[in-house]
Amino acid sequence: MTKTNMIYGLRPVYEALAAGKEIEKVLIQKGLRGPLYSDVWQLIKSYGVPSQFVPVEKLNATTRANHQGLIAFLSPIEYQDITSIVPLLFEQGKMPFFLFLDRITDVRNLGAIARTADCSGVHALIVPARGSALITADAVKTSAGALHHLPVCRSHQPEHTLRYLKESGLRIAAVTEKSQTLYHKADLTGPVVLVMGSEEDGISRNLLDLADERLAIPVLGQISSLNVSVAAGVLMYEVLRQRRERTTG
Repeated sequence: MTKTNMIYGLRPVYEALAAGKEIEKVLIQKGLRGPLYSDVWQLIKSYGVPSQFVPVEKLNATTRANHQGLIAFLSPIEYQDITSIVPLLFEQGKMPFFLFLDRITDVRNLGAIARTADCSGVHALIVPARGSALITADAVKTSAGALHHLPVCRSHQPEHTLRYLKESGLRIAAVTEKSQTLYHKADLTGPVVLVMGSEEDGISRNLLDLADERLAIPVLGQISSLNVSVAAGVLMYEVLRQRRERTTG
């Protein structure tokens, strides 16, 4: 995060939260106490803002200013509500197409995925509130500005979000090298949400268990997996290809 996106101090952070500013994350000094902090913490909880308790050394390394044990990072985007997007798409006669990014921690991968998502017709990105890359100015830059146009939804309960999408009629397609089913063998023409996991650990087991199907991309070289932004691009354009062929064919 750049310093222009950083707010520090109990009162400034409280005022930002109370004003409804979009906040990516709050760093809180371990053991912080006091009435104003209690008010800040109530707002953090009520708004579901991601937060992390850290040693004072972490805060001091982030800024030399008088942070009073609290640093917040403003988001360059405004998050959307997936439960508002889904019914609107169906009302408009559109076939919902979402991308769920599980534990994608590299900012540049996130930006690259968003750029391809915007180009391939994805209606929204869904990212967990915890364990994922922050949407920073670098992410927006890597996305070529796509993150200013493509709706991004922050999920505080990933399992609940995927269940909601399933109940709304979307198929959950998890992309994993552990599957024997190749991606182009699946029917992706209907309402669908693609789930992509981290390059290190893949998709979380609790989310993988919710998948209607598991799809793999063939890898023929010595390296066992693709960069996640490349893999996501392959699947997104497969969805686009199938939908266009269905429409024109």
